[in-house]
Amino acid sequence: MIPDPDPVYRADCPSRAILDQVADKWSMMVLAVLREPRRFNAIKRRLDGITQRVLTQTLRKLERNGMVTRTVIAGPVLGVEYALTSLGRSLQGPFSALYDWAVENMDKVQECQRSYDAQGSLSTTTNGSAEPMRTPDSA
Repeated sequence: MIPDPDPVYRADCPSRAILDQVADKWSMMVLAVLREPRRFNAIKRRLDGITQRVLTQTLRKLERNGMVTRTVIAGPVLGVEYALTSLGRSLQGPFSALYDWAVENMDKVQECQRSYDAQGSLSTTTNGSAEPMRTPDSA
């Protein structure tokens, strides 16, 4: 077998794990919220729908990957503040572009979803039997 000249598509390429860890919905949203340093509960209040468990896991993952720092704040009540590292800040441009695209196109995407769903997931062949719909990529 001829080796793939572009190793980025190989199953063992480290970029896959990195993309999996930083390009999920909650990671992207946490990174957006952390444009300014915030405490845990402030992040949680800002991200409607995130659970404490998922936020904790997301922050740990981002800290492990060097995107976020965690600072314990001493005082009468201990607190923890999270902030972006320079590596985390470097994602703001690409993530902002993706977020802007999503907002700009959400109505179009939802219309496409409604149209697709209205067609159903099966099409009928000329002999009346049902078969999965084929997309140009699956032909």
